[in-house]
Amino acid sequence: MLKRPKKNEYHPYFERYIELVPDEELLDILKSQQEATANLLQDISREQGEYRYEAKKWSLKEVLGHMADVERTLSYHVLAIARGDAVSFTPFDKDLYMANAHFSQLDFQDVLSDFSIVRNCTSSLLSCLPDNAWMRTGTVLNQPLTARALAYIIAGHELHHQAIIKERYLLKYNCH
Repeated sequence: MLKRPKKNEYHPYFERYIELVPDEELLDILKSQQEATANLLQDISREQGEYRYEAKKWSLKEVLGHMADVERTLSYHVLAIARGDAVSFTPFDKDLYMANAHFSQLDFQDVLSDFSIVRNCTSSLLSCLPDNAWMRTGTVLNQPLTARALAYIIAGHELHHQAIIKERYLLKYNCH
């Protein structure tokens, strides 16, 4: 079983995601998250997908697209670090990504399908990493970051957004 990363394996900013991940097998968590997100969002209508809980906030569809974008980016970081590239990653501008993504033009179910495809790719990558790859490091926010910490950040980021979706988007529709 992959153990929870230690605090010296990541920048303190990421603690908010890592602390959300339960102490279970990480690959099992990722699979169950994928199923939970799919079940949570499978019957979302066009209106619900376009819903914004405040005027300047992202729509539910955009939140889901953001989740896929972040996972793609972090999975690439895992790949680079696990393969021995001790690269330094700069943070990406999530608002710039959103401005250029045009999720609003896509069907909600297509965005949900894309998220599932991204998660399948992440799970495949993580399941094939050799044991010695997990502790390899790159740099993010001028601090070492292990492949193991990144895997936990991926899981925690989804849990973070699942909670936001339930609390701020689906309660309006009494979905959950």
